[in-house]
Amino acid sequence: MEKTIIGYTAGVYDMFHIGHLNVIRNAKQQCDYLIVAVSTDELVQKEKGKTPVIPFSERVEIISALKYVDKVVPQINKNKVEAWNKYHFDRMFVGSDWKGTPQWDMYEKQFSPLGVDIVYLSHTDGISSTQLTSVIKNILDEHPNS
Repeated sequence: MEKTIIGYTAGVYDMFHIGHLNVIRNAKQQCDYLIVAVSTDELVQKEKGKTPVIPFSERVEIISALKYVDKVVPQINKNKVEAWNKYHFDRMFVGSDWKGTPQWDMYEKQFSPLGVDIVYLSHTDGISSTQLTSVIKNILDEHPNS
């Protein structure tokens, strides 16, 4: 009997877009069971200094509705080893834009002895929640009474 491959990915998933879907869909293609951690509003405020446009409970509901997702969990901190201790995943998925960063180089060193593969998935160029927020802000600034 083959071992079930458990995958894990995490994100804010604010203003859900095709880049988010691409990461989740591509992750699911490389594992049998996919756990998606959604950052809490408090974590986003702490890490990015801003409150998400879409509240945590609604972001969880959106991610839960995706056919590629087997389990949704809250991400209350960025401690990936703590997450592994809780969920025992075999593969951790992240966008390729993180490859080679000090943070992910550290994760590679931490997870290598645990037998966890870090898989860098192609980043979808031209889209991000930050870009979407900026576009919406510009539209609202151009039409203040709308």
